[in-house]
Amino acid sequence: MEIVVGISGASGVIYGVRLLQALGEDCIKHLIITDSARKILELETDFSFQDVKSLADWCYDSDDFTAPVASGSYLFDAMVVAPCSMRTLAGIATGTSDTLLLRCADVCLKERRKLILMPREMPLSLVHLKNMVSATEAGAIILPTCPSFYSKPKDVGDLVDIVVGRAIDLLGIKNDLTLRWGGNAYNSSGQSGGR
Repeated sequence: MEIVVGISGASGVIYGVRLLQALGEDCIKHLIITDSARKILELETDFSFQDVKSLADWCYDSDDFTAPVASGSYLFDAMVVAPCSMRTLAGIATGTSDTLLLRCADVCLKERRKLILMPREMPLSLVHLKNMVSATEAGAIILPTCPSFYSKPKDVGDLVDIVVGRAIDLLGIKNDLTLRWGGNAYNSSGQSGGR
């Protein structure tokens, strides 16, 4: 599978980094990271840009419209924007394609490829909500970075894995980043269930 990972300039760049790590070597990974995301990476994590770049097979500058992923004729499978800033969401919702990240998202929509947007913002204004509706109507999937808690996460890494695991599920890729509901669900006493 060939996946484009976009990391835009919102708090929560760790979601994009962890996604690149978790996709593993079976996926061909294209990375588009915005300039503001690079700055946030330094503020929020111990990862350098080079560390993150090394997790991808290909990495493109935000203004590189010669990148293969800028064209619908290049057959990648899906794109995940993690995190998706409200500015990026607005650009996707309105069809603005003035950066490579936005152009690639537009390619997903026009070619009917899977586009997963992971907004990390709160509270949400009516403008944000309307942009989410517009993006969804165009074919995107909105995956808010809201973890579940039935797996009893122990730390921030567990919380990140819950959300990233859901994104990977939506890509149709098996993963075991978190405990699943059902056969491994917790019963009312807080003990692991099962059959």
